[in-house]
Amino acid sequence: MQEFFDRPDPVPGRGEVLIRVDVAGVNPLDHLLRAGLVPGLDGGRPFPRVLGVEAAGTVLALGEYVDGFEVGDAVFGFALTGGGTYAETTVLSAPNTARIPAGLSATVAATLPIAGTTAVDALDQLALRAGAALLVNGVGGGVGLAVARLAVGRELRVIGTGSTAKREHAEAIGVRFIDYTAGDVVAAVRELVPDGVDGIVDMVGGASLRTVAPLARHAGNVIAVADSTVSDLGGRFVERRLDRENLERAARLALDGVLAPVITAVHPLSDAPAALATVENGHASGKVVIKVA
Repeated sequence: MQEFFDRPDPVPGRGEVLIRVDVAGVNPLDHLLRAGLVPGLDGGRPFPRVLGVEAAGTVLALGEYVDGFEVGDAVFGFALTGGGTYAETTVLSAPNTARIPAGLSATVAATLPIAGTTAVDALDQLALRAGAALLVNGVGGGVGLAVARLAVGRELRVIGTGSTAKREHAEAIGVRFIDYTAGDVVAAVRELVPDGVDGIVDMVGGASLRTVAPLARHAGNVIAVADSTVSDLGGRFVERRLDRENLERAARLALDGVLAPVITAVHPLSDAPAALATVENGHASGKVVIKVA
């Protein structure tokens, strides 16, 4: 059950910053946390607890041993110790938080900790050269579109799979879109690249991953974002870097327009359950955020 409740402002502990939340990102991870499937990720706190793991806002207070921030700084980052971001205030982990550069909005910054840095990490791991063919399996969500946009910026030839509703946003950023509801995905990809693709970034996992994996010329160039069993296929799970340096890098890319997120829904905090439901049922095309301030 989801409901709103009052709580006192969290007190930032060692290595934490207290922020006033301006915008919170909404992710599939949030409903997994609600279901209790990843209890250790957000500090293992008991229910009731606040959902959300990424946010942008303004620093209100600093815990012990925090360097690089001052009260009043505009920042974005991860709430990894159980604070939750669907709230007026929360605590972020200082090593996993960065300043928002001038010219970048809090709304965009709030999308970068999950989708933005995942895109950077996956494509860095593949290290494909300009002109290479990349398949993004499940291109329509926030992470998939971030990967696709960054890949287009790196001059890769991007093919993306998704449902019919995801076509418009994918094609708008230069993706050759394949509707998986319209027929044989493998045959459609082979029609575009008969010899297969140079790399795959998979958002879906399971049977879908196993269907498209053979399209990669080299099994090691299959990177999965959500399914660690990719190693059974010879592929690799994405190696995540959640540190301040990687957040700053994603912010610079967003500021330059190379990693500009596709934000398709902005909900008020009072509408947080609907925002999460959109992501949970797979209907979200692009990134969903909650505007708190």
